[in-house]
Amino acid sequence: MTLPITGFAHIGIRVHDLDRSRAFYESLGWDFVAGPIGPEPVALLHHTAGLEINLILNSDSADATNILMDVPQKHPGLTHIAIFVASIDDTKARLAELGIPLSGEATFPGGVRAVFVRDPDRNVLEFDERPA
Repeated sequence: MTLPITGFAHIGIRVHDLDRSRAFYESLGWDFVAGPIGPEPVALLHHTAGLEINLILNSDSADATNILMDVPQKHPGLTHIAIFVASIDDTKARLAELGIPLSGEATFPGGVRAVFVRDPDRNVLEFDERPA
């Protein structure tokens, strides 16, 4: 029997500086809900598309290497989150307006187009456009 999963509740992203990360994610359309709260502590953000992000505020370094993506030895763990967008071209234009550089682009089997960016703590976000 499969688990009766109905969707994602949230994605936790470890960050160093709440103000820096909050500004980044708010520029992409997330709204600040609450925080920092709890023993970690955590800040909660919500997107109108139904995507929740928990910014986990316990990174020791403001400019640490992303050990899952930026070192030759490969460690287990989540490497990125992928988010569907209506238009890659519009997404690229908006990212350029915001001064957020692309860290990569790809086209996947089936015609899915993608762009990649890094948040201020070098966490990877992938934006995907499904073919029409």
